This record gives sequence, structure tokens and C-alpha cells, in this order.
Amino acid sequence: MATRQHRLTITTRGQGLYEFTQEAAAFVHESYMEVGLLTMFVRHTSCSLTIQENADPDVLHDLNAFFRRLVPPADDASMGYLVHRAEGPDDMPAHIRAALTQTSIGIPVAGGALLLGTWQGIYLFEHRERQHRREVVLHLSA
Repeated sequence: MATRQHRLTITTRGQGLYEFTQEAAAFVHESYMEVGLLTMFVRHTSCSLTIQENADPDVLHDLNAFFRRLVPPADDASMGYLVHRAEGPDDMPAHIRAALTQTSIGIPVAGGALLLGTWQGIYLFEHRERQHRREVVLHLSA
């Protein structure tokens, strides 16, 4: 069974979605593997991975707005029940958002390319307010 692995670093500028479809596609292309499965795993507990539409930026805007409303910062009155506050008002809400989403995604590969839909992109979903360097492990197996 053939496998390849790569660690991709994504620098974020705060909360939001950061597309890395091209980097993942390039990794698959450079592997010369015709058929397989690309598994991606983010090595952090306050961000996540998602596949979303990459054609209309309003989709990303609306997702960010939804998650801000669903899980506001810890200093919001509705979040008074939170105990973990050691790393700032955005940390525990970031952990909650990550728990509601996913840290790992698998995408099939055929013909040496990712089998994403026409409007699908791969995103790191940053849940913290400040800049971070996030590591995503790309693991391709045949």
C-alpha cells in the first residue's frame, strides 16, 4: 500500500475560513497516485476543517456570522457559565466551535485528482481571534 504524508502550515489572521484547496490538490498531483484517499487532520483544539462552497464569498461571511451568534465570546453575558477562561474570552468558545465541527476530513482521489464537487473548497476554520500558525497533516494512501 502506497502512502505519502505532508505537514502543511497555515497562518491565520484571526477568526475565519482559510482555503487551502490548491495546496492539497498540488500535494495529490505531485504524488503521482492515481486512486486513493486523502485524509486531512488539523493538530489543534481551537480550529477545525470543513468543505464549503468556494464560489460566493457570502457563504463564508454567513458561516462566520452564524458561529459568532451560536457561540459568542466568553465575556458575553450568555456565556457566564463557562469556567475555562485562562487563555482569554475567545478560547473556550473556540473549543466549543471545534467540537461542533471536525478535525479530520477524507476526500477520495481518482485520476490523480481530488474528487471535490464543482463549487467545493477545503478550509481551515480558525476559531480564535488572534493570528495563529496551524498545522494540517495531509495523508494520502492508495
